[in-house]
Amino acid sequence: MKRVVVTGLGLVTPLGCGVSYNWNNLLSGISGAKRITKFNPENYKCKVACEVPLGPAIDGKFDPGEWIEKKEIKKIDDFIQFSMAASDQAFHDSKIQVSSDLSLRSGCIIGSGIGGLPGIERTSIDFHVNKSKISPFFIIGRLINMAAGYASLKYNLKGPNYSTVSACASGAHAIGESLRLIQAGKMDLMLTGGAEGAISPLGIEGFTACKALSTKYNDEPSKASRPFDEGRDGFVMGEGAGIIILEEYEHAINRGANIYCEITGYGMSADAYHYTLPEPTGDGAKRAMENALSDANIEASQIDYINAHGTSTPAGDAAEIKAIQDVFIERTNNVSISSTKSQTGHLLGAAGAVEAIFSVLAIKNQIIPATMNLENSLEHNRINIIKTKAKKEKITNVMSNSFGFGGTNVSLIFKKLN
Repeated sequence: MKRVVVTGLGLVTPLGCGVSYNWNNLLSGISGAKRITKFNPENYKCKVACEVPLGPAIDGKFDPGEWIEKKEIKKIDDFIQFSMAASDQAFHDSKIQVSSDLSLRSGCIIGSGIGGLPGIERTSIDFHVNKSKISPFFIIGRLINMAAGYASLKYNLKGPNYSTVSACASGAHAIGESLRLIQAGKMDLMLTGGAEGAISPLGIEGFTACKALSTKYNDEPSKASRPFDEGRDGFVMGEGAGIIILEEYEHAINRGANIYCEITGYGMSADAYHYTLPEPTGDGAKRAMENALSDANIEASQIDYINAHGTSTPAGDAAEIKAIQDVFIERTNNVSISSTKSQTGHLLGAAGAVEAIFSVLAIKNQIIPATMNLENSLEHNRINIIKTKAKKEKITNVMSNSFGFGGTNVSLIFKKLN
């Protein structure tokens, strides 16, 4: 099989627009959680979310006009806007031009769990209540696959062009499927990752109704996302996009690309247990991690850092810890673990891609981000969760976990190049 490397990164998250803003804010312990501003949350049980900071394109704020033609902005939902900005960043970072001879060997897979929910909600109200006409761009601007569709059009990517939809594992699945296409020699380059923008009344109330969101920390938003802490009561919804350019190793070497690291493992599994709850013993997560290790042809002892799924839900965090303990057995005090969702919130379908990028940056900078708000972790005292401050550490192999509703599990493994 062909080797596959990472040559470009792009990020739009609650920590800012741009990879450097995200990484610096992550290491500084800054939280993206605040009181919801997209609508008045006064009458909602959950009043906290991690929104992408908007404003003029300075200090990491997101201005869609910097990335998208103004006439297009109103046509497309937020998740597509975030994806287009992150895609542009990734291409700029990779310094690659998709010429006519490469376009047939380049593709795009961008996942999303919900897609254009806010636009669907607004349009439904306008149509049924205000009797407004429906825009001819309504459908086009809400479809999940249009994040990939817009990228394919902009960058002349004529290879595979589609989206993975697997709830909170969507972005990780997209990266894994892109990996497979290059490994098989079908593609030389893939633009891939995840995007989400579901912070709306319907989105917040829908997740609240199934008891997934935190509601205990409305007066202290920055403390609401607390993975692995005994005081956790649900996740904090986030939004944004994470986009990666994957490239065949020899292709990248021949053009003198800046290579971040290699992607070596992709493991999947299903719990086959419940619609929303994880299998309590962590069996599904365990098998996904084991499958990724087997795919990368390494032992658990060779993993230096795990970027955990760690959503801050009582059942989810407990199951993941059990799975990690089963896979790593005697090494659970040695392998470093953290959940960057403690600062970004849970970006749903974009989470796996954003956290994959944080994993890549951990390898590049040899630094492990911390888990914030971890104050009481007695039930997890046999594992090495990095908390409070980022930690400088020698890192060769990183595992990034993503699990989703429906019992779907993904683990990715990234490796420092020798």
